Amino acid sequence: MAQVLHPSYPLVLFFVILSFRYSNQLQSSHAQTLFRIQGLLNFPTVLSSWNGNTDFCNTDPSPNLTVVCYEDSITQLHIIESKGTPPLPQNFSIDSFFTTLVRLPSLKVLSLVSLGLWGPLSGKISRLSSLEIFNISSNFLSGTIPQEISFLEKLQTLMLDDNMFSGHVPDWLGSLPVLAVLSLKKNSLSGPLPKSLGTMENLRVLSLSSNRLSGAVPDLTSLTNLQVLDLEDNYLGPLFPRLGSKLITLVLRKNRFSSGIPSEVSSYYQLQRLDISFNRFMGPFLPSLLSLPSITYLNVAENKLNGLLSVNMSCNAELIYVDLSSNLLTGSLPNCLLSDSENRVVLYARNCLDTGNQNQHPYSFCRNEALAVGILPHKQEEPRKASKAILALGVVGGIFGGVLLVGLIFLAHRRVKAKKVKVPPTKLITVNASTGYTSKLLSDARYISQTTKLGTLGLPAYRTFSLEELEEATDNFDSSTFMNEGSHDQIYRGTLSNGSLVAIRCLKLKRRYSTQHFMHNIELISKLRHRHLVSALGHCFECYLDDSSVSRIFFVFEYVSNRTLRSHLSEGLAGQTLTWTQRIGAAIGIAKGIQFLHMGILPGVLSNSLKITDVLLDQSLVAKISSYNLPLLTENMGKAVMGFSSSGSKEPSVAGSSRHGDKVDIYDFGVILMEIIVGRPITSQEEVDILKDQLQESIMADDAAQRSIIDLEVRKACVYESLKTVTEICIRCLSKEPAGRPSVDDVLWNLQFAAQVQDSWKGDSQSSECSPVSPSQPGLRLAFQ
Repeated sequence: MAQVLHPSYPLVLFFVILSFRYSNQLQSSHAQTLFRIQGLLNFPTVLSSWNGNTDFCNTDPSPNLTVVCYEDSITQLHIIESKGTPPLPQNFSIDSFFTTLVRLPSLKVLSLVSLGLWGPLSGKISRLSSLEIFNISSNFLSGTIPQEISFLEKLQTLMLDDNMFSGHVPDWLGSLPVLAVLSLKKNSLSGPLPKSLGTMENLRVLSLSSNRLSGAVPDLTSLTNLQVLDLEDNYLGPLFPRLGSKLITLVLRKNRFSSGIPSEVSSYYQLQRLDISFNRFMGPFLPSLLSLPSITYLNVAENKLNGLLSVNMSCNAELIYVDLSSNLLTGSLPNCLLSDSENRVVLYARNCLDTGNQNQHPYSFCRNEALAVGILPHKQEEPRKASKAILALGVVGGIFGGVLLVGLIFLAHRRVKAKKVKVPPTKLITVNASTGYTSKLLSDARYISQTTKLGTLGLPAYRTFSLEELEEATDNFDSSTFMNEGSHDQIYRGTLSNGSLVAIRCLKLKRRYSTQHFMHNIELISKLRHRHLVSALGHCFECYLDDSSVSRIFFVFEYVSNRTLRSHLSEGLAGQTLTWTQRIGAAIGIAKGIQFLHMGILPGVLSNSLKITDVLLDQSLVAKISSYNLPLLTENMGKAVMGFSSSGSKEPSVAGSSRHGDKVDIYDFGVILMEIIVGRPITSQEEVDILKDQLQESIMADDAAQRSIIDLEVRKACVYESLKTVTEICIRCLSKEPAGRPSVDDVLWNLQFAAQVQDSWKGDSQSSECSPVSPSQPGLRLAFQ
């Protein structure tokens, strides 16, 4: 049986080579270099034996200190200080250290472990062109991994563990032709893994655990020599990685994998250790994992794996640790796991097994949860109630045909009477209950302000809903709850059991996909929660009975009941027309919502086709963007927009490429800002162009000219400088050239300035015309020109 190539295997060479000592005297310059290194390292304990009488090439090695010579040159230097060594003093210079180190040009093996080194790793390391093994673990090195390492063409082992390296895993690692061991664990590396990892055919050990890596694992099937893959404690996923079959150790623990376990894993005949715990894996547990010919350690705890275990299942006799805890397993624990209990650890709590041991759930719990992730249970479900009898049509035989026909007639009558969500006859209603979305939400986000934190929303955590909950909330999707519809979706108003009002959007799919196809987008939707967005509260999947593919997705949003911003400006709501202060507040809210969409998460959400009819106000007049772009179903619907809109009217917008998606949103915001100023609907691009010219002329025009274009409600209570600031930023937003439009931060700063100017003048309660405050009045000048 092939054995794993441990990352420290080259150190065995130290003792082999030492048996062939050479009597040649070491070059005096090399000896001086070693003494210089001793001083630069602040005379560590491990080097306390070095003095003027030391014969470096003929000194007995120790586990912590080895010097190997060949002829008159040093070829191996191995220095390990005790674990927990503090950083070297402030006068330490990493650059001086490597300048000294490269005076040993014949080095093939270099290990500098736990020596308190700090600062960025010097690119001078490339001068050690003969280097084959480089281990500089357990120090305080920071910054990015220098590209100069790529010049070390003979490098076979690279170990940078337990440092503070940041940035991405370098793509140039694929250019190291003979690299066999790559270990970068316990750092602060982030971002996706480079595809070049899949080209490193000599790689035997790949350890990237305890970083901040995210995204999909690249295809590693070409790594036919890979024996150890350790990706523990990152944010990788959602699909199980594609790997070669010669793995001995596979650790995916504590990530964001949410797919099923592929059947290929059953062919990993050399696999000894498999740990996929604390993920979101779903689908059937593979019993064959218990009987893999080499398996000794198996941990699948804290997932959503289901399946029916049986007492007669077989196990590998060498299996000494099994953890099946916190899944959806039913049936009986295999007898082979209970035998030899003194030498084997078996954990299986929080499943639905027919044993009273280790805190088991009732069978119904696992049945419902299995349905929730789109997996059919092993036991036959009870018939649905009469209003859903059509679901059984594709399953029940002709003996019940007459009864079902009555049900069909009944449902057809109800569809004529009231508009309802249609249920295809070959479907089983299921829900995706992947509750893992609450783990470290927004961990990869760029925080832009305190308002982006979920705690400020007053919203419950994102979760999954059962279809029964949504039917109860909408009175079985009664026509009285219907709000709006598009070519592929319908929107309903509902009331949850706790009294919360929600808007439920149903998206119809033209093509069949598994639930896994949508997991990345579900993850993104769960992060789009902000005070100035109509935020999603959860989702529900409806799946086909024959292959469990998704037929429809329901999204549950918070319900905003105080109508659109336009309705508070120009649709004649008695006593509800917004003052100038309230209008600036709404504009600031929209700008903050855009800022979050652009910068609050990675990647940003751009090109949102913003319209004033998609801005809703809550009871406190807080503006919320109800429709924003998320290409969830591009294959099925073209451009899909999350949220819901109260109006289907066409609004002016400017075309723009995805390259300028942020500037497209700025233009659309300019149109909204224009309507806030003029107080009447703007329904065409031509009207935008005309009003833009008029606003530009009105900035320095007399009062009569302003009255002809500015909304009367604005002129009743405004400060000239506040109005001028908003008007000017509006005009800049409407620039024809994307490069000429301001950034969202620039927009937000100017609006907040306008609000401060307005607040300094307590005039909103007065009925006079726009304040006679002069543009030149001290303290009220525009902050930029």
